[in-house]
Amino acid sequence: MLKERHDAERVTPTFVPSPAAAPRVQHDGSSAADLILRAIDVVHHYGPVTALDHVSLEVRRGEFLTILGESGSGKTTMLRVISGLERASHVAQLSLDGVDVTNVPAARRNCTTVFQSYALFPHMSVEENVGYGLKLRGVPREECRRRAGEALDMVRLGAKGARRIGQLSGGERQRVALARAVVTKPAILLLDEPLGALDERLRYDMQAELVDIHKALGMTFIYITHSQEEALTMSDRIVLMRRGRIEQSGTPEDLFDRPGSRFAAEFMGYDNVLPCTVTSDDDASVMTVDLGGATVRAQRSPGCRARRGEAALVAVRAERLSLILRAQAGANLNVLACTAEGHLYRGKYTDRTARMPGGTVLKIRSWDQSGAQHGPDASGFDAVACRPQDCVVLPH
Repeated sequence: MLKERHDAERVTPTFVPSPAAAPRVQHDGSSAADLILRAIDVVHHYGPVTALDHVSLEVRRGEFLTILGESGSGKTTMLRVISGLERASHVAQLSLDGVDVTNVPAARRNCTTVFQSYALFPHMSVEENVGYGLKLRGVPREECRRRAGEALDMVRLGAKGARRIGQLSGGERQRVALARAVVTKPAILLLDEPLGALDERLRYDMQAELVDIHKALGMTFIYITHSQEEALTMSDRIVLMRRGRIEQSGTPEDLFDRPGSRFAAEFMGYDNVLPCTVTSDDDASVMTVDLGGATVRAQRSPGCRARRGEAALVAVRAERLSLILRAQAGANLNVLACTAEGHLYRGKYTDRTARMPGGTVLKIRSWDQSGAQHGPDASGFDAVACRPQDCVVLPH
């Protein structure tokens, strides 16, 4: 597994940017006044490993941006470069709130990082932890207490300011870390997988709490995670990274419904990504492809340039496929002849496989607890169906 931090091996090599490596700036066309962060053509090496490979990113003021990716994709390295905890091997521009911070140390950048470990002081009270950053800035004691109390009220811990950190639950410690981060009113709050150590139920609750805090403060959040669910739940925009580069950027709906590549589709939960051949591309957005002898209508993904007769991939989520009887198929559906095979009952849903006549295997997920698809016997079904808008054609 590629580690994003190799402090013991850290070197700062001489880097000459390639003229062919044009930066891909990820933003939504906002004006310069709307942008709080510009990071242009960022490259970073850990010895022979390239952690960031010509990454360019723009972030709007007040945006909740999530950088999503698997371990080793470069997401945490990008966060550390923004915060000043890492000095990039090369960067064309790094500005925060209109100020060039390329050579500004971390302590003087107007941003704060919340780590997964929380880094709270066990010998201090909750209130003292939250007010510590204000104390370092020379804020008077009474002002520190007032602002720390306001921050604790915001995270619903106002009654626990006198407690020690060891007396708090994991979720309460997470909220103390958030209160300490926002009390200094940074321009950007950087969150490095802050929910990773929490159990499933508490993580679910904290997602909603983070969204509420973001709305209440109007602050810019840059959130790092490997969890698709967290990214989809909380973000205004998602930047998906892979191997040190930006794979795709867009709204949660863009990445969920319109992935641009096989990697993006599989990472965002598409269980069926299958080879096909383009048979018709008369419409700019809707295509017809041949999948194992069956005709499938699907939407064209942003990155697909395949033309008639060329190879491509068609992707569809398991939960968008339904086992049916061909004789009862509705109009305007993709209908694929198949034979139902094994199934796994998972409580909330059932996973099932079905095989097409040519051998192509489809994965199906059903959430209808009362339906026959959940039973062990699905021999009566002879096809699967899905809507054209639920299928996406990807580049091969």
